[in-house]
Amino acid sequence: MGKASEKKILIVDDEPDVRNFLTTCIQDAGFLVDSAIDGQDALEKIEKTIPDLMTLDMVMPRKSGIELIRTLRKNDKWSHLPVIVITAHAQNEFASEDIKSFNAFTSGLKPRRTIEKPVTPQVLVNTICQILDVEPETDITTTAQELSSDQENLVKMIQSTDSKILQQIKNLLGAD
Repeated sequence: MGKASEKKILIVDDEPDVRNFLTTCIQDAGFLVDSAIDGQDALEKIEKTIPDLMTLDMVMPRKSGIELIRTLRKNDKWSHLPVIVITAHAQNEFASEDIKSFNAFTSGLKPRRTIEKPVTPQVLVNTICQILDVEPETDITTTAQELSSDQENLVKMIQSTDSKILQQIKNLLGAD
């Protein structure tokens, strides 16, 4: 079994918040991470250095996820790159044609997994570790539990805070 720190993951998503979230989750597990803003950017990065695994959004400008995976599967160097599709559109009409296209691929050409957003750090890291046969460098369960505990503490703090102070905070944040 290999080490997470020896594996490079390419995150491909046009949403900066999603890229940052996925990057943080995967880096916290010890992996090396690079990211791309769309399929075209990803292809340019893959041409320079082939990652060990790629997470891929389907609906993106310039080159969609389905277009990228078709390009990869046509090239012998990239055809076996493990792909995890992470999408918010698996069950709706926005990307239904892309899902049908993925499902129509022969088993060797399909993405390894499809995960629906919102994805949890634990599911993401466990899926990557399973595909690459590695152990995470840190315990992702502990990290998720700490995050949950932090969220609970924050909710308790907000609930116990004076309404005047909460209004001042809202005004500072520009929230109405």
